[in-house]
Amino acid sequence: MLDFLAPALAQPGLGWVTCITVIAGIVYGFAGFGAALIFMPVATIFWVPELAVASFSVSALASLVTLVPRAWPQMDRSSVLTMIAFSVLGAPIGIYLLRTSDVTHIRWAVLVVAAITLAALMSGWRQKLSSLRSTQAGIGVATGFIGGATGLLGPVMLLFQLSGSEPVARVRANSLVFLTISSLLLLPSMALQGILTTEAIILGVILLIPYGIGAKLGQAIFIPRFEVFYRNIAYAIIAAAILMGLPLWD
Repeated sequence: MLDFLAPALAQPGLGWVTCITVIAGIVYGFAGFGAALIFMPVATIFWVPELAVASFSVSALASLVTLVPRAWPQMDRSSVLTMIAFSVLGAPIGIYLLRTSDVTHIRWAVLVVAAITLAALMSGWRQKLSSLRSTQAGIGVATGFIGGATGLLGPVMLLFQLSGSEPVARVRANSLVFLTISSLLLLPSMALQGILTTEAIILGVILLIPYGIGAKLGQAIFIPRFEVFYRNIAYAIIAAAILMGLPLWD
């Protein structure tokens, strides 16, 4: 009766992917970013990128319950909702590239985007950007495109958020709400392009619980005055995930 579960449960590396999902959730809970930067490089060692991106997007349902309710009142609602709306426009093009490109090329793209983002964050790079609606719209489209192609929704939006002067709590809330809702909004485009398979949905549901537990734990241990410490921990874990995901080890 449960034969439809067999292909998902037989996926190679499911135990490893589940472990990295917990770690990604913890980091996301205390840092407000980094989940996909940790999950994608490791998950694509074992799974084809389409499956990794689709299943991780399904698991974002966990954050909708565990993290978004507390972050929602703290976010800049107008800015975040504008970027979410425009991310939907860029996502289908990115998903098309994900679906039609060589697996190894996508894996390298994931690692390059993750490495550039990590380098920018660690160096303290800041580029002052306008807060005009047109800028927010452009950030949204770019985020949707890169997120659709690689599963990494965070980099463009995160660097945009850090270029401003908003308090840490608001930046964290903006990131949590944007990344969670944008991940979920990838699902209709994935379904239309045929990569939101039954297998991806099952794996996403399986990962939803460890991801949710990790996110809740990360949120519980976050202490705002130690924000720099938490951020450095996130950087170290992201760097380790990137190194692990290098196709060179194959």
